[in-house]
Amino acid sequence: MNSSYKYTVAGCSAILLWSLIVGLIRNVSEQLGPIGGAAMIYSVGSLFLIFTVGLPKLKLFSPRYLLIGGGLFVCYEMCLSLALGMANSRNQAVEMSIINYLWPSLTVLFAVLASKEPVSKVIYPAILLSFFGVAWTLSGDQGLSISQLMNNAASNPVSYSLAFTGAFLWAIYCNITKKLANGKNAITWFFIATALSLWCKYAISDEGSIVMTSEAAIDLLLAGIVMGSGYALWNIGIIGGNMVLLATFSYFTPIFSTFFSAWILDIELTIQFWQGVIMVTIASLICWWLTREKS
Repeated sequence: MNSSYKYTVAGCSAILLWSLIVGLIRNVSEQLGPIGGAAMIYSVGSLFLIFTVGLPKLKLFSPRYLLIGGGLFVCYEMCLSLALGMANSRNQAVEMSIINYLWPSLTVLFAVLASKEPVSKVIYPAILLSFFGVAWTLSGDQGLSISQLMNNAASNPVSYSLAFTGAFLWAIYCNITKKLANGKNAITWFFIATALSLWCKYAISDEGSIVMTSEAAIDLLLAGIVMGSGYALWNIGIIGGNMVLLATFSYFTPIFSTFFSAWILDIELTIQFWQGVIMVTIASLICWWLTREKS
């Protein structure tokens, strides 16, 4: 197999693995608790990355990258994992994941606002489409309903707030990290910092003790390895893979993630929910296409 194909396959595999994360995090959270379960997942993921990617010396990275980039990464991962774990139901957890997938459109919006280069005006309706798609998924099966949106948010304001905050944090992370990283990758350290932060939050929370069963241990190991493998394979993919193909494929993640989440969590999603997911995906693709680097 051509080496470029190998890199591309690695990148595509990472995207598919990431699509499993929502269902796996929710599965572990139901057994070990939203905070303790997330802390365990990132601990396992950290160990996996240490053995696969390695633990580079901290002096190789700029302090700004570690503090700003690392801080954004940790806050985002905590927002996402806790939003999924603290959702009132499995269906609501999948709703949290769709809110999270506002980040591609938000990334483009922040990049456009920060850049002085001209951009197609179509970009703004595309960004609005992504928000409309999220609203469509959260409105149940009665069409767009502001009252239903308000009721959903009122039923679990913490999870919804965490999910929206996470989408904005990751969009900011994507815009500034490339400049701060200077070609370096501290993903292992960021994972370790996320695990430690979650353990600190667990220590000061009133969440009950973690009761480990054989089923929970298997699900935990699977979630940690899948999450760590996703980042490890993505690093391989972006080294020599076809980035146009990988970028295009990655923007279908909301569809893949929703499908796998429904399968893992054994839930049924309405046609309106799927329509909203497709809207978010199309909006992300349009945003990427209008702002992609042209060869």
